[in-house]
Amino acid sequence: MTVRIATFNAENLFRRPAVFGIEDEATRNGVLDEFNELAALVSKDLYTEADRARIAELVRKHRAFEADPDQGGAIFVNQTRGAGAKLFTVGGTETDPVITIKAKGRSEWAGWVELVRTGMSWDAVRNTGRVLSEINADIVLTVEVEDRLTLARFNRQVLGDALGMPPYPYNMLIDGNDSRGIDIGVLSRFPLTSLRSHIFDPRPSEPPVFSRDCPEFEIGLDGTPLWILGNHFKSQIQGAGSGRRLAQARRVREIYEEALLRSARIVVAGDLNDHPESPPIRELTDAGLRDAMTHPGYTGSPGTHGTGTRAHQKLDYLMFSPELWDRVRATGVERRGIWAPNTFKSFDTVTSRPAQASDHAAVYADLDL
Repeated sequence: MTVRIATFNAENLFRRPAVFGIEDEATRNGVLDEFNELAALVSKDLYTEADRARIAELVRKHRAFEADPDQGGAIFVNQTRGAGAKLFTVGGTETDPVITIKAKGRSEWAGWVELVRTGMSWDAVRNTGRVLSEINADIVLTVEVEDRLTLARFNRQVLGDALGMPPYPYNMLIDGNDSRGIDIGVLSRFPLTSLRSHIFDPRPSEPPVFSRDCPEFEIGLDGTPLWILGNHFKSQIQGAGSGRRLAQARRVREIYEEALLRSARIVVAGDLNDHPESPPIRELTDAGLRDAMTHPGYTGSPGTHGTGTRAHQKLDYLMFSPELWDRVRATGVERRGIWAPNTFKSFDTVTSRPAQASDHAAVYADLDL
């Protein structure tokens, strides 16, 4: 039988932090830097006077005291207990607030600093569904999904009710390490027979190597197991993360080689956030994995992100073990969910950047199994 396998960074199946909607890169990075600064300051055991002044300044600047997202900024300090256990109080007026730091250190208040999230755009979510409806894969590795119930609702309400596609009978997602709650899931027409998580790798006593996880999904195909190793490597925001991505790739290689002892049918898939000649990707190809877009039958553009016209825009991978590579019959990239009007024609429902399904294309391959 022919089985189509795909990977797609859906990007619109979680509530994205509002800061990522800021178009100007310098402004966006400035907010992220100040978020990280505030989070580090409030985590100190004891606050100096300078710390207290800076905390108050950042809380005031970003209106981080405002629980109403329509009134506040991109950062929020969630104080979870009563008046006796607060980081700060707010006085003054609405237009000229006065922030008074009450706590002397982290142990004196309960709460946390978070990035304010925005709701999901229905147009974008529907276009995300259209991408999956068009490729009509039997198994889809989904990246950037908030939780399993979100994936289940998308499967039922968008793919099924809105687009008339038979919903996938199986869906699964394990919460990973990302503090924003964006995770890796799978939709499948075949039974999910087992799964393994690697959120604690390399071991519980050390910081985790994976920014999210490397879940292993075992899928039963007529009694023969196929394993999908899903990934979302560390991002390239502000040009960072290359060392972390290499460490992640090395651990994925170990997991892949261990999986080969159970089955010759292994897929490594997801948003690996690096180009084909980068050290992380070469770590995987050196292990014998072959990427769908290197198949002789693929003739499209080299990238999967944005316009996709350059090899450095290839971030998404569908990689096969030798046993599966010999069974690949066709491959493709569905990029019409991206808004790139000067490069290619998008779906007629993708009329702007906010309405695009994702800025990633979906990669798929047909295999004889």
